[in-house]
Amino acid sequence: MEFSRPMVIDPTGRDIHGEAARIRERGPVTPVELPHGVPAWAVSSAPLLKRLLTDPRVSKDPRRHWQRWIDGEVSPDWPLYTWVAVRNMFTAYGTEHKRLRTLVSKAFTARRTAALRPRIEEITAALLDRVAKAGANGLAVDLREEFCYPLPIQVIGELLGLPEELGAELRVVVDGVFHTSADAAEVADIYARFYAVLGDLVAAKRAAPGDDLTSALISAHEEESGTRLSEQELLDTLMLMISAGHETTVNLLDNAVHALLGHPTQLGHVREGRASWDDVIEETLRAEAPVASLPLRYAVEDLPLGELGGPDGAVIRKGEAILAAYAAAGRDPQQHGPDAAVFDVTRASKDHLAFGYGVHHCLGAPLGRLEARVALPALFERFPGLTLAVPADGLAPVDSFISHGHRSLPVLTG
Repeated sequence: MEFSRPMVIDPTGRDIHGEAARIRERGPVTPVELPHGVPAWAVSSAPLLKRLLTDPRVSKDPRRHWQRWIDGEVSPDWPLYTWVAVRNMFTAYGTEHKRLRTLVSKAFTARRTAALRPRIEEITAALLDRVAKAGANGLAVDLREEFCYPLPIQVIGELLGLPEELGAELRVVVDGVFHTSADAAEVADIYARFYAVLGDLVAAKRAAPGDDLTSALISAHEEESGTRLSEQELLDTLMLMISAGHETTVNLLDNAVHALLGHPTQLGHVREGRASWDDVIEETLRAEAPVASLPLRYAVEDLPLGELGGPDGAVIRKGEAILAAYAAAGRDPQQHGPDAAVFDVTRASKDHLAFGYGVHHCLGAPLGRLEARVALPALFERFPGLTLAVPADGLAPVDSFISHGHRSLPVLTG
């Protein structure tokens, strides 16, 4: 399979679903060009992507398996540099990934997630009061700014034991990581500032450990070998937890509200008992994947795609990069039928890959779902007359081809 006529990915993500449809039209796997001319294979077929995500011949370690990185062709000014340069379980492969995930799993337990529910309910109630105040006298409210964004950032902050004075800077740096059209100066600035925040957090927790995830990660060790996270692994794991645990949940909430208000019939299904809030959450994850495309994976050896249910004769060569096109796969007609692009909370099968699949399935998925299960019904119960203040197609997208949400979500409270 020759890498020719690549589709150039729009780094601003102005038309996520239009671009996803064009990727699908080119076939289950197609060459794309990422920012700075970096080549990759975008996989949009849900069955093929699922097989690749579980194939041991597919790696997430650029240092071992991405030829472009090995040859020194990826520089720190690349907008996606942070996504591939970090040293944590997100970019690990094989036994190294197992070691890191085991260490993190010891700290990020189901008990720790479940224990957050009362606090999530308290934060939600306080934010709804803020929405009510902002929407007094029928004023439009930017719901992303006033509700969808602050809930996950407060939850992840409390989970990590983040000192209050670091909260504002954390928001800036997290936004910067997802700014995929950033220039070289912006990339360098965000990278340095993010590590400064993480360094301050770790120093604070070493000085005064608490019952929080940061303290648990500092002390986590693997029982058989007694190894701990290295300092770089610790910082990069915290970066992963903050970035993945925040932005995805913001977009899940944002996209669910947008979809329900844009499709009143679907909201009616929920209110009249024909669908549950879990149905809303899973259909949102399928049809409006919070992460549109996730960089990157790499072929450990030549991958004949015909063996994996892909096109016969097509091969992704050893050392080439793979882009998981989750937004495209979520609306794959082969998986979900001719109405795959339709948001339908009563859909029988809502299978999706929004949280990944296989060994790299997102550890934070239960927390994201928990926040949505609390926040969405509370919002619509508090404001039953909630309506969009602008047409659904008039909302500005976030400035990213990775993150799929809306820069602003103005609504009228009711």
